[in-house]
Amino acid sequence: MDIKQLYYFCTIVEEGQITKAAARLHMAQPPLSQQLKQLENELDVVLFERQGRKLLLTDSGKSLYENAQKILADLEDIKTKVKEMNEGIRGKLSIGVSKTCFSYLPERIQYFRAEYPEVLFHIIEGDTAYISDLLVNRIIEVAITRFPIEQENIEMKVFKSEPYILIIPKTWKHLISNKTKIALKEIKQLPLMLLHRIHGAGQFEIITNAFKEQQLKPNIILECPDVSILFLLVNSEIGATIVPKGAIKNQSYDNIHIIEIEDANIYSESGVIWLKDRHLSKCTQLFIDSFV
Repeated sequence: MDIKQLYYFCTIVEEGQITKAAARLHMAQPPLSQQLKQLENELDVVLFERQGRKLLLTDSGKSLYENAQKILADLEDIKTKVKEMNEGIRGKLSIGVSKTCFSYLPERIQYFRAEYPEVLFHIIEGDTAYISDLLVNRIIEVAITRFPIEQENIEMKVFKSEPYILIIPKTWKHLISNKTKIALKEIKQLPLMLLHRIHGAGQFEIITNAFKEQQLKPNIILECPDVSILFLLVNSEIGATIVPKGAIKNQSYDNIHIIEIEDANIYSESGVIWLKDRHLSKCTQLFIDSFV
Protein backbone atom coordinates (compact mmCIF):
# COMPACT_ATOMS: atom_id res chain seq x y z
CA MET A 1 0.00 0.00 0.00
CA ASP A 2 1.28 3.47 -0.86
CA ILE A 3 0.08 7.07 -0.72
CA LYS A 4 -0.95 7.07 -4.37
CA GLN A 5 -3.22 4.05 -3.83
CA LEU A 6 -4.85 5.75 -0.84
CA TYR A 7 -5.39 8.90 -2.91
CA TYR A 8 -6.95 6.83 -5.72
CA PHE A 9 -9.15 5.00 -3.21
CA CYS A 10 -10.40 8.24 -1.60
CA THR A 11 -11.17 9.69 -5.03
CA ILE A 12 -13.26 6.63 -5.94
CA VAL A 13 -15.16 6.98 -2.65
CA GLU A 14 -15.86 10.67 -3.29
CA GLU A 15 -16.97 10.15 -6.89
CA GLY A 16 -18.92 6.94 -6.24
CA GLN A 17 -17.87 5.43 -9.58
CA ILE A 18 -14.64 4.21 -11.14
CA THR A 19 -15.42 6.06 -14.39
CA LYS A 20 -15.92 9.44 -12.69
CA ALA A 21 -12.89 8.92 -10.45
CA ALA A 22 -10.70 8.08 -13.47
CA ALA A 23 -11.87 11.24 -15.24
CA ARG A 24 -11.08 13.36 -12.17
CA LEU A 25 -7.64 11.75 -11.89
CA HIS A 26 -6.99 12.19 -15.64
CA MET A 27 -6.23 8.50 -16.11
CA ALA A 28 -7.79 5.54 -17.89
CA GLN A 29 -10.35 3.39 -16.10
CA PRO A 30 -8.57 -0.04 -16.35
CA PRO A 31 -5.38 1.04 -14.49
CA LEU A 32 -7.51 2.63 -11.73
CA SER A 33 -9.57 -0.56 -11.37
CA GLN A 34 -6.32 -2.54 -11.20
CA GLN A 35 -4.98 -0.30 -8.41
CA LEU A 36 -8.19 -0.84 -6.43
CA LYS A 37 -7.98 -4.60 -6.94
CA GLN A 38 -4.34 -4.64 -5.78
CA LEU A 39 -5.32 -2.72 -2.65
CA GLU A 40 -8.13 -5.18 -1.85
CA ASN A 41 -5.81 -8.15 -2.46
CA GLU A 42 -3.12 -6.71 -0.20
CA LEU A 43 -5.59 -6.05 2.63
CA ASP A 44 -7.54 -9.24 1.88
CA VAL A 45 -10.86 -7.42 2.16
CA VAL A 46 -13.67 -6.18 -0.09
CA LEU A 47 -13.75 -2.38 0.00
CA PHE A 48 -16.83 -1.73 -2.16
CA GLU A 49 -20.18 -3.31 -2.91
CA ARG A 50 -21.84 -2.56 -6.23
CA GLN A 51 -25.35 -1.13 -6.31
CA GLY A 52 -26.18 -0.65 -9.94
CA ARG A 53 -23.55 1.72 -11.31
CA LYS A 54 -22.62 3.08 -7.89
CA LEU A 55 -20.00 1.77 -5.50
CA LEU A 56 -20.92 1.63 -1.81
CA LEU A 57 -18.34 1.26 0.94
CA THR A 58 -18.26 -1.90 3.03
CA ASP A 59 -17.46 -1.61 6.75
CA SER A 60 -13.81 -2.33 5.90
CA GLY A 61 -13.95 0.34 3.22
CA LYS A 62 -15.40 2.89 5.66
CA SER A 63 -12.60 2.19 8.12
CA LEU A 64 -9.93 2.56 5.45
CA TYR A 65 -11.49 5.78 4.11
CA GLU A 66 -11.61 7.37 7.56
CA ASN A 67 -7.95 6.57 8.23
CA ALA A 68 -6.80 7.38 4.68
CA GLN A 69 -8.32 10.86 4.95
CA LYS A 70 -6.28 11.50 8.11
CA ILE A 71 -3.08 10.24 6.47
CA LEU A 72 -3.57 12.40 3.35
CA ALA A 73 -4.43 15.43 5.51
CA ASP A 74 -1.30 14.89 7.61
CA LEU A 75 0.76 14.63 4.42
CA GLU A 76 -0.59 17.98 3.21
CA ASP A 77 0.24 19.50 6.60
CA ILE A 78 3.82 18.21 6.28
CA LYS A 79 4.15 19.62 2.76
CA THR A 80 2.86 23.00 3.93
CA LYS A 81 5.21 23.07 6.92
CA VAL A 82 8.27 22.21 4.80
CA LYS A 83 7.42 24.75 2.07
CA GLU A 84 6.94 27.50 4.61
CA MET A 85 10.52 27.11 5.78
CA ASN A 86 11.74 28.88 2.63
CA GLU A 87 8.68 30.77 1.43
CA GLY A 88 6.82 33.86 2.54
CA ILE A 89 3.22 33.88 3.73
CA ARG A 90 1.25 32.52 0.82
CA GLY A 91 -1.14 29.74 -0.15
CA LYS A 92 -4.82 29.16 0.48
CA LEU A 93 -6.47 29.92 3.82
CA SER A 94 -9.67 27.87 4.20
CA ILE A 95 -12.06 29.53 6.64
CA GLY A 96 -15.47 28.41 7.82
CA VAL A 97 -17.90 31.06 9.02
CA SER A 98 -21.43 31.16 10.39
CA LYS A 99 -23.63 33.82 8.83
CA THR A 100 -24.29 35.37 12.23
CA CYS A 101 -20.51 36.00 12.44
CA PHE A 102 -20.00 37.52 8.98
CA SER A 103 -19.29 40.94 10.51
CA TYR A 104 -15.93 39.68 11.83
CA LEU A 105 -14.61 38.81 8.36
CA PRO A 106 -14.19 42.05 6.35
CA GLU A 107 -11.68 43.69 8.69
CA ARG A 108 -9.53 40.54 8.86
CA ILE A 109 -9.55 40.04 5.09
CA GLN A 110 -8.64 43.68 4.51
CA TYR A 111 -5.75 43.32 6.95
CA PHE A 112 -4.45 40.18 5.25
CA ARG A 113 -4.82 41.64 1.75
CA ALA A 114 -2.62 44.55 2.85
CA GLU A 115 -0.02 42.51 4.75
CA TYR A 116 0.00 39.21 2.83
CA PRO A 117 -1.27 39.80 -0.72
CA GLU A 118 -0.31 36.29 -1.88
CA VAL A 119 -2.79 34.57 0.46
CA LEU A 120 -5.89 33.21 -1.28
CA PHE A 121 -9.05 32.99 0.83
CA HIS A 122 -11.49 30.09 0.59
CA ILE A 123 -14.67 30.85 2.56
CA ILE A 124 -17.29 28.21 3.40
CA GLU A 125 -20.53 29.21 5.14
CA GLY A 126 -22.69 27.09 7.42
CA ASP A 127 -24.17 26.77 10.89
CA THR A 128 -21.98 25.80 13.86
CA ALA A 129 -22.68 22.07 13.54
CA TYR A 130 -21.73 22.03 9.85
CA ILE A 131 -18.66 24.23 10.37
CA SER A 132 -17.42 22.02 13.22
CA ASP A 133 -17.74 18.92 11.03
CA LEU A 134 -15.71 20.61 8.28
CA LEU A 135 -13.01 21.44 10.80
CA VAL A 136 -12.82 17.92 12.22
CA ASN A 137 -12.70 16.47 8.69
CA ARG A 138 -9.88 18.95 7.85
CA ILE A 139 -11.75 20.55 4.95
CA ILE A 140 -11.15 23.93 6.61
CA GLU A 141 -8.30 25.06 8.88
CA VAL A 142 -10.04 27.63 11.04
CA ALA A 143 -13.57 28.94 11.63
CA ILE A 144 -15.51 31.84 13.10
CA THR A 145 -18.72 30.61 14.65
CA ARG A 146 -21.20 30.70 17.53
CA PHE A 147 -20.95 28.64 20.69
CA PRO A 148 -21.67 26.14 22.19
CA ILE A 149 -19.62 23.56 20.28
CA GLU A 150 -20.00 19.82 20.88
CA GLN A 151 -16.59 18.59 19.64
CA GLU A 152 -13.95 18.17 22.34
CA ASN A 153 -10.73 18.34 20.29
CA ILE A 154 -11.16 22.01 19.39
CA GLU A 155 -9.29 25.04 20.67
CA MET A 156 -10.85 28.48 20.63
CA LYS A 157 -10.37 32.18 21.16
CA VAL A 158 -13.60 33.66 22.55
CA PHE A 159 -14.86 37.08 21.51
CA LYS A 160 -16.76 39.52 23.69
CA SER A 161 -20.31 38.26 24.38
CA GLU A 162 -23.24 40.15 22.89
CA PRO A 163 -26.94 40.40 23.81
CA TYR A 164 -29.82 38.97 21.83
CA ILE A 165 -32.17 41.41 20.13
CA LEU A 166 -35.68 41.21 18.73
CA ILE A 167 -36.14 42.01 15.04
CA ILE A 168 -39.61 42.79 13.69
CA PRO A 169 -40.99 44.34 10.49
CA LYS A 170 -41.15 48.14 10.79
CA THR A 171 -44.84 47.94 9.96
CA TRP A 172 -45.39 46.02 13.22
CA LYS A 173 -44.08 48.76 15.51
CA HIS A 174 -47.64 49.62 16.52
CA LEU A 175 -48.06 46.09 17.93
CA ILE A 176 -45.48 46.90 20.61
CA SER A 177 -46.54 50.54 21.10
CA ASN A 178 -43.36 51.83 19.40
CA LYS A 179 -41.21 50.70 22.34
CA THR A 180 -37.41 50.74 22.17
CA LYS A 181 -37.18 47.90 24.73
CA ILE A 182 -39.45 44.92 25.18
CA ALA A 183 -40.08 42.12 27.70
CA LEU A 184 -40.34 38.42 26.88
CA LYS A 185 -43.98 38.29 27.96
CA GLU A 186 -44.77 40.76 25.16
CA ILE A 187 -42.60 38.92 22.64
CA LYS A 188 -44.42 35.61 23.25
CA GLN A 189 -47.48 36.98 21.44
CA LEU A 190 -45.53 37.52 18.22
CA PRO A 191 -45.07 34.82 15.56
CA LEU A 192 -41.42 33.88 16.11
CA MET A 193 -38.91 32.43 13.64
CA LEU A 194 -35.78 31.11 15.35
CA LEU A 195 -32.34 29.90 14.36
CA HIS A 196 -32.04 26.13 14.79
CA ARG A 197 -28.89 24.11 14.07
CA ILE A 198 -28.91 21.14 11.72
CA HIS A 199 -27.93 19.04 14.73
CA GLY A 200 -26.89 19.74 18.31
CA ALA A 201 -27.92 22.45 20.75
CA GLY A 202 -27.34 26.16 20.13
CA GLN A 203 -29.17 29.48 19.74
CA PHE A 204 -32.62 27.87 19.66
CA GLU A 205 -32.18 26.26 23.07
CA ILE A 206 -30.69 29.42 24.60
CA ILE A 207 -33.73 31.47 23.56
CA THR A 208 -36.43 28.92 24.38
CA ASN A 209 -34.84 28.30 27.81
CA ALA A 210 -35.09 32.03 28.53
CA PHE A 211 -38.85 31.81 27.95
CA LYS A 212 -39.12 28.67 30.10
CA GLU A 213 -37.38 30.40 33.02
CA GLN A 214 -40.24 32.90 33.04
CA GLN A 215 -42.84 30.16 32.51
CA LEU A 216 -43.69 31.56 29.10
CA LYS A 217 -44.46 29.68 25.89
CA PRO A 218 -43.29 31.47 22.73
CA ASN A 219 -45.34 31.32 19.53
CA ILE A 220 -42.73 29.64 17.30
CA ILE A 221 -43.90 29.32 13.70
CA LEU A 222 -40.62 28.50 11.96
CA GLU A 223 -37.14 27.09 12.61
CA CYS A 224 -34.20 27.60 10.25
CA PRO A 225 -30.38 27.26 10.37
CA ASP A 226 -29.84 30.22 8.01
CA VAL A 227 -30.10 33.72 9.53
CA SER A 228 -30.29 35.37 6.09
CA ILE A 229 -33.52 33.51 5.40
CA LEU A 230 -34.91 34.70 8.72
CA PHE A 231 -34.07 38.32 7.88
CA LEU A 232 -35.75 38.02 4.49
CA LEU A 233 -38.87 36.55 6.09
CA VAL A 234 -38.99 39.32 8.71
CA ASN A 235 -38.56 41.86 5.93
CA SER A 236 -41.54 40.20 4.18
CA GLU A 237 -43.63 40.47 7.38
CA ILE A 238 -43.93 36.72 7.95
CA GLY A 239 -42.81 36.96 11.58
CA ALA A 240 -40.24 38.26 14.06
CA THR A 241 -36.92 36.76 15.10
CA ILE A 242 -34.43 36.87 17.97
CA VAL A 243 -30.72 36.86 17.03
CA PRO A 244 -27.36 37.95 18.48
CA LYS A 245 -26.84 41.69 18.05
CA GLY A 246 -23.80 41.22 15.80
CA ALA A 247 -25.82 39.14 13.31
CA ILE A 248 -27.61 42.23 11.97
CA LYS A 249 -24.41 44.24 11.52
CA ASN A 250 -23.72 45.21 7.88
CA GLN A 251 -27.16 43.91 6.87
CA SER A 252 -29.48 46.17 4.89
CA TYR A 253 -33.24 45.60 4.79
CA ASP A 254 -35.95 48.21 4.21
CA ASN A 255 -38.57 46.78 6.54
CA ILE A 256 -36.63 45.70 9.64
CA HIS A 257 -36.78 47.24 13.12
CA ILE A 258 -34.45 46.34 16.03
CA ILE A 259 -35.58 46.28 19.66
CA GLU A 260 -33.60 45.50 22.82
CA ILE A 261 -34.87 42.75 25.13
CA GLU A 262 -34.99 44.20 28.64
CA ASP A 263 -35.74 41.28 30.98
CA ALA A 264 -33.81 38.30 29.57
CA ASN A 265 -30.22 37.89 30.68
CA ILE A 266 -29.21 35.96 27.57
CA TYR A 267 -26.00 36.53 25.69
CA SER A 268 -24.38 34.92 22.69
CA GLU A 269 -20.73 33.93 22.58
CA SER A 270 -18.72 33.46 19.42
CA GLY A 271 -15.08 33.03 18.55
CA VAL A 272 -12.42 31.64 16.27
CA ILE A 273 -11.84 27.86 16.50
CA TRP A 274 -9.28 25.34 15.23
CA LEU A 275 -8.25 21.71 15.79
CA LYS A 276 -5.97 20.95 18.74
CA ASP A 277 -3.92 18.25 17.03
CA ARG A 278 -3.44 19.86 13.63
CA HIS A 279 -0.35 21.69 12.43
CA LEU A 280 -1.34 25.29 11.68
CA SER A 281 0.14 26.99 8.65
CA LYS A 282 1.76 30.38 9.18
CA CYS A 283 -1.13 32.24 7.59
CA THR A 284 -3.67 30.32 9.72
CA GLN A 285 -1.76 31.16 12.90
CA LEU A 286 -1.51 34.81 11.86
CA PHE A 287 -5.24 34.85 11.15
CA ILE A 288 -5.96 33.52 14.64
CA ASP A 289 -3.51 35.97 16.22
CA SER A 290 -5.21 38.88 14.45
CA PHE A 291 -8.16 38.46 16.84
CA VAL A 292 -6.89 40.33 19.87
